[in-house]
Amino acid sequence: MDIDKQSPKRKSIRLPGYDYSLAGAYFVTINANNYHCLFGNISDGTMDLNLAGKIIVNSWQQLEINYPYVYLDEFCLMPNHFHGIIFIRELARPKSTSNDNLTGSSAVKIKPLGQLIGSFKTGSTKQINLVCNTPGNIIWQRNYYDRIIRDDAELDRIRAYIMANPFRWPKEP
Repeated sequence: MDIDKQSPKRKSIRLPGYDYSLAGAYFVTINANNYHCLFGNISDGTMDLNLAGKIIVNSWQQLEINYPYVYLDEFCLMPNHFHGIIFIRELARPKSTSNDNLTGSSAVKIKPLGQLIGSFKTGSTKQINLVCNTPGNIIWQRNYYDRIIRDDAELDRIRAYIMANPFRWPKEP
């Protein structure tokens, strides 16, 4: 019997038929594995990052450095999850030269949102496990949540939500 037919198909939580490599703004939420508080603590509305948290922030910022079409907006790392706004931009195509045909140069291929998030999660996990000597430790839940930001008013509401997130964190008993 075919193994794939035995296991249930996971239902995608992405918008059906949408091209996530299109230029636009996206709000993402990524949860720590089993919602464990792995990234630091919140005190008086301020996130105090531990080593893993610092690595995650650095890994998020690397997206903008590694991919010229990525612009990172507001983000917030919480003890057990991450919120961020990521823009995917169209790149201006360089003017064609007669040498293009000879060198085989082409435009940069834009990775869709899922591949960018995958790169972030993989990079941060590898770095945390290397630095903390925890090989194979699972840092993130398998999936992530996204919302396509449709207009400036929604963008402003999401920015405010992200900035206020540490203040909504439950107080210690």
